[in-house]
Amino acid sequence: MEYKLKPSHFFLKQLEELSSEAARIVENRLRLVKINPFRNKRIEGYNLFLFRIRFEDNRKEKRIIYLVDKPCVKLICILDRDKEYKDLKKYLKDLGYL
Repeated sequence: MEYKLKPSHFFLKQLEELSSEAARIVENRLRLVKINPFRNKRIEGYNLFLFRIRFEDNRKEKRIIYLVDKPCVKLICILDRDKEYKDLKKYLKDLGYL
């Protein structure tokens, strides 16, 4: 079974700001998520199936946060690692998941 990716408008806006190399890495990782979205590490502390994908852009660690809602994978946002997920709760509230 292949999952369908549904990016948020905010995610698409953040994706445009990435370097071309980082965008290529993200595209490859998202291709793997379509096959098996449970392959990445789950984010604890929420009653949702939230997962993250690690990658680097311009020497900064970043995370793609996505929600598995069968048969869809909802791409929520891209977070800077140095902020330690502090903005995640705000993004989840804005999108109506909390």
